[in-house]
Amino acid sequence: MYASVKTKIVIICILISPSIAFTQLRNQNIHQPEYDDKVVHLGLNFGINYSHYNILHSSKFLLFDSVQVVESNNNVGLNVAWAVNLRLGKYLAIRTHPADITYTEKAFIYSLKTPDFLKQEDSVVTKKVEGISFAIPVQLKFASDRIKNFRVYIIAGARVDYDMAANVGKKLTDEVVALKRLDFSVEGGIGFHFYLPFIVVTPEVKITNGLRNVLSKNDNLKYANIIDKINARGVTFSLTFE
Repeated sequence: MYASVKTKIVIICILISPSIAFTQLRNQNIHQPEYDDKVVHLGLNFGINYSHYNILHSSKFLLFDSVQVVESNNNVGLNVAWAVNLRLGKYLAIRTHPADITYTEKAFIYSLKTPDFLKQEDSVVTKKVEGISFAIPVQLKFASDRIKNFRVYIIAGARVDYDMAANVGKKLTDEVVALKRLDFSVEGGIGFHFYLPFIVVTPEVKITNGLRNVLSKNDNLKYANIIDKINARGVTFSLTFE
């Protein structure tokens, strides 16, 4: 008997919970109702990026079998930037991050058939490459209608990256891959505005694909002469506070 009553109570709660949630949403206070009417929004952006290199092997990779496999795994980096949003219309805006500083750490992983034990090589060798980039992205932003204190948007655009830590032109004594400083990328993503009483918080996910071959060719380097092309790839999760 007791179990039957308990079951009925649970069923009733399940049935009425959606209507309760809908009532709460309907009665929710609208925060900053005129926020989207402003022409310019400024904010601060913090992000975590997962990046790697897309590698195209050269013909030497087939001719010489000292390296069996070369690949790049995802590594975690950080970025911080100012955010500037310029309103063009009710649903359209242009956005940029005029001071986007990004730290990345990518790695080249080599599987060797004949390791050089005199150089203390293992069968698997990892060559890490750190990057500290100054970027200027420009994106078009397409937003939906605002629903209470929520709004969704998508972005599409391009960016220019200058890697201040790139090793091109340096003397590479440990046979690492030399990378160019300048890169061009296209990117796209989706984000969500949450309107709070005194601030707007925006989580966003964005995919970036590098267009330029950032490899600086050097046939004298063991770990570089088997690679013909390198393009940067990345995914960024960020929070913007406006």
